[in-house]
Amino acid sequence: MAKESVKARERKRAKLVAKYAEKRAKLKEEGDYKALDALPRNSSYVRLHNRCKLTGRPKGYMRKFGISRVTFREMAVDGKIPGLTKASW
Repeated sequence: MAKESVKARERKRAKLVAKYAEKRAKLKEEGDYKALDALPRNSSYVRLHNRCKLTGRPKGYMRKFGISRVTFREMAVDGKIPGLTKASW
């Protein structure tokens, strides 16, 4: 499980990306790279990294569900994901 500070950092980055998205797009369109450099680094979309919403695990992320594969399997086995059952034959 990831440290709370790492998860908080990702949430902070996501807020900054949303805040500056319009301004960043406008500056890119104009080609004003000096002003683009003046924006905060964490406002860039490429600095975001997908993490599990529950555990903060950075690898094995499933976009459709927003959680890692490990958490997904645990929830599926416990029956917490509707319409999903473990295969057996």
